[in-house]
Amino acid sequence: MKAARTYFGQAYWRGLSDSCCIEKHHSPRDAKDNSKLRCPKRACACPDPGRFYNAPVLDIRLIRERPDFVRERLATRGAGDETLVEKVLQVDERRRKLLAEVEQLKAQRNRASKEIGALMAQKKTEEAEAKKSETRELGDRISALDAETRTCESELETLMLQIPNLPHASVPVGRSAEENAVIRTWGEKRELPFKPRTHVELCEALKLVDFARAAKLSGSGFILYTNWGAKLERALIHFLLDLHTTEHGYTEVSPPFIVGPQCLEGVGQFPKFKDQYYGVVEGDRTEELGKLYLIPTAETPVANIHREEILKEDQLPIRYCAYTPCFRGEAGAAGVGTRGMIRVHQFDKVELIKVTRPDNGYAEHEKMLADAERVLQLLGLHYRVVLLCTGDMGFASAKTYDIEVWAPGQGSFLEVSSVSNCEDFQARRMNLRFKTASGENRFPHVLNGSGTALARLFVALIETCQQADGSIAIPAPLQPYLKTDRIGA
Repeated sequence: MKAARTYFGQAYWRGLSDSCCIEKHHSPRDAKDNSKLRCPKRACACPDPGRFYNAPVLDIRLIRERPDFVRERLATRGAGDETLVEKVLQVDERRRKLLAEVEQLKAQRNRASKEIGALMAQKKTEEAEAKKSETRELGDRISALDAETRTCESELETLMLQIPNLPHASVPVGRSAEENAVIRTWGEKRELPFKPRTHVELCEALKLVDFARAAKLSGSGFILYTNWGAKLERALIHFLLDLHTTEHGYTEVSPPFIVGPQCLEGVGQFPKFKDQYYGVVEGDRTEELGKLYLIPTAETPVANIHREEILKEDQLPIRYCAYTPCFRGEAGAAGVGTRGMIRVHQFDKVELIKVTRPDNGYAEHEKMLADAERVLQLLGLHYRVVLLCTGDMGFASAKTYDIEVWAPGQGSFLEVSSVSNCEDFQARRMNLRFKTASGENRFPHVLNGSGTALARLFVALIETCQQADGSIAIPAPLQPYLKTDRIGA
């Protein structure tokens, strides 16, 4: 690997080998502590670090240095995000010119202040007063430019927050799910000697879910588990947590189910998907709307646990798993509100999160994928692993695998897990760093994966394990939790 070129206290890596964790692409990965960031025209530490703009998104230096590369990678997503690059460059250039002008005016004011002292010492009062008037005018101009700079920085940050992560070089280029690549399959579709019932039919016959009363309580898109359905859901949650904590080395955490908007922004869910999440207020205080939100996934609180921290390198990798309910409005999403459990507004999920050194990011990504696959293997469910194309990936992801499980009653595969490496994209938004042995502060890779989502796993399990007499055979790993091997008709 070639050495890094340093820009204003941050390293921008070039000439990366194909074996590097960010093969052939993006990322300025090293960053000094903000207190040590250097100004472009100074050799000393910047005395005013607060003026150094470092948007919590893609590194602005990458966009300045390689705008065509950034446009090309964004264009592969097919959403038109590449058009933001020129806007960013224009606003950034305007901001930098304003900062340069402010520095010149401050230097001029400092010289005038020194001259005032000399003139006063020489008792040249009239000339001193003229200089004082000049410094006041300079101060007014500086204040006006500072306000203009703040407006410019706000505009720049708004633009930068709209730019998604750059797809990894290994991600296939495509515009929709039809162009995703099937990487592998596991197991075989279970051949049932009878027409398989759907999960809705099974749930109603066995009284596992009461769809009608759930709708009475909360409207469409919600689930009321009952009796053995509630027990099976709880058994699945316990099984997943036990598997990931005892066999896969994750530390269990139980986070808040309500978070501030900074957490949603940190993982890249805000501002783009703000219309899909539930805001929370206390009582009827509508003026408080926007301060707290129900979490759409445990990724939101758990990935943010170490936001605004500098970790020690020997703390990495950090591996967390968490069970939470997930709440999603999914405005305009096809299938929401239809009967059943495929698309709902509230569902349970066990989430996996890793914070790791960049050079281990993609090795840990493959391990996380294997951890999620292990769930379906132990339950004996047929599934396939799909590598998402550039146009089907999430906003924050550099590379994503989906795990899709076969559901006989649906006659289709259902996504039960997405496993993503967001590289340093989320870490930058959260200002999460780690200190290397040499004292450098760097942004880690942040990974997330469903380990797994419950509603669709529940669907696939009961549809796969249904028997001719209408009962459900319970897979061996779940029997200790349920204390039975069958849910009878």
